[in-house]
Amino acid sequence: MRVAVTGTPGTGKTTAVERVDTGLQVVHLNDVVREQGFDTGIDDERGSVVADMEALTDWLADREDVLVESHLAHQFPMDRVVVLRCHPDELERRLTERGETDAKARENAEAEALDVVLSEAVERHGLDSVYEIDTTDLTPDETAAEIEAVVAGERDPSAGEVQFIDYL
Repeated sequence: MRVAVTGTPGTGKTTAVERVDTGLQVVHLNDVVREQGFDTGIDDERGSVVADMEALTDWLADREDVLVESHLAHQFPMDRVVVLRCHPDELERRLTERGETDAKARENAEAEALDVVLSEAVERHGLDSVYEIDTTDLTPDETAAEIEAVVAGERDPSAGEVQFIDYL
């Protein structure tokens, strides 16, 4: 089984995945990009590394029974896609607390309000493979339990139930 845990930066992906107990090998794509040199340079405007998607696709192709964590994880072939969501006000707070600029935090909050990652996940994988989880008021352990329920097949697919358009 191949499961993606994705979402806008700041939704709690890394923290929750560190607490997940599924028997699947956890793959943090950001670490793979850094350790394997799978980048194509730096996005000067955002100050972030640009992932080499083709190299990541090839690297992931041979891996099974994985839980892949990244804001890009939904871009790859997966059996199930967990999209973590968070209210943009809370997301902005989390990002600025961890040192992101106000502009970058606001850009990510707006992307969250517009359902960017969720829309991409549904477009690529279909409604039957996407599982939306609102982490705004969940602890990391509660979020991990929701992810475990997806992996175990104990949760129905869901997409479009979480709405943050009021933020805009």
